[in-house]
Amino acid sequence: MTSEATTYRDAGVDIDAGQALVERIKPAVAATHRPGVLSKLGGFGGLFELPAGYRNPVLVSGTDGVGTKLMLAVAAGRHHGIGIDLVAMCANDIVVCGAEPLFFLDYYASAKLDLDTAAAVVEGIAEGCRKAGCALIGGETAEMPGMYGAGDYDLAGFCVGIVEKDAILAPVRVKPGDALVALASSGPHANGFSLIRRVLASSGAGLDDPLESGAEEPTTLADALLAPTRIYTKPALALARHGEVHALAHITGGGITDNLPRALPEDTKAVIDLRSWTAPAVFRWLRDAGNIADPEMLRTFNCGAGMIAVVAASRAAGACGLLRTAGEQAWIIGRVEPHAGAPMVEYAGGK
Repeated sequence: MTSEATTYRDAGVDIDAGQALVERIKPAVAATHRPGVLSKLGGFGGLFELPAGYRNPVLVSGTDGVGTKLMLAVAAGRHHGIGIDLVAMCANDIVVCGAEPLFFLDYYASAKLDLDTAAAVVEGIAEGCRKAGCALIGGETAEMPGMYGAGDYDLAGFCVGIVEKDAILAPVRVKPGDALVALASSGPHANGFSLIRRVLASSGAGLDDPLESGAEEPTTLADALLAPTRIYTKPALALARHGEVHALAHITGGGITDNLPRALPEDTKAVIDLRSWTAPAVFRWLRDAGNIADPEMLRTFNCGAGMIAVVAASRAAGACGLLRTAGEQAWIIGRVEPHAGAPMVEYAGGK
């Protein structure tokens, strides 16, 4: 038996480092403040008062992580953008219901807390919250020696929003003849990275390698693959408030093929015109370097369309104009047609 007292630090957990992180991130968290926040950072729970003026409010919640994109972020030493990804994956999921994001909580776990890395991640989370319009009201930082490898960490996020019950966007609003409007993505977002890492390994490409982008600005694979997920909450809500949208689909894991049917009712299908856009260079590189067939690309990645809105055909041009005014790249990507059976996606005009 040892004669010296054993401490938590001896077991690999540094409580002082956790406190130092809280102090360091306070300005970033404070910058996400919005009406309704009742608590300060460091409490046992985050308090948020529901906004006034709602007749029949419904709370909408979502949770997600960023998957194995974390492994590339760690390898590249780029941690800020991964925090934006975390917020985006959650906030984009709840806005498809028409919900305005209210607040966000995060969970950060590692074997040993690295103050600079953790601060960069949380500051990215705070930036994502500002973009989404929600407050960062709490979170958890966990040190778990033996659970993770040196330098590794994991993330989870939790977002809560609000919508009037009679304004909830749902497949029941969608009708044959509706148009499909795509909002451009910033890259692969945080989906498909197990396949992306396999392509990198099999092709021998490195993150610092240049990406042949044609007419697009020259960039590296790291820049293209680790570009933060685009946050669509503000333009999507603007579209909903103008009465321009019947439903929304967040194009995440499963690509257009598996996600768009989630916004459609029974006995309909989405017909996507593949000639309506050119996939960004990073997707063309993945297809060619990985020898990935087009159907697999469309079922794995967003291929340049990060969200798709379903709108009345007569309002499609106006919806595109509203989105472009809000700073989005938007285009009509297809239409809704009758179809006997479960909703599905059909591709037309193969490239």
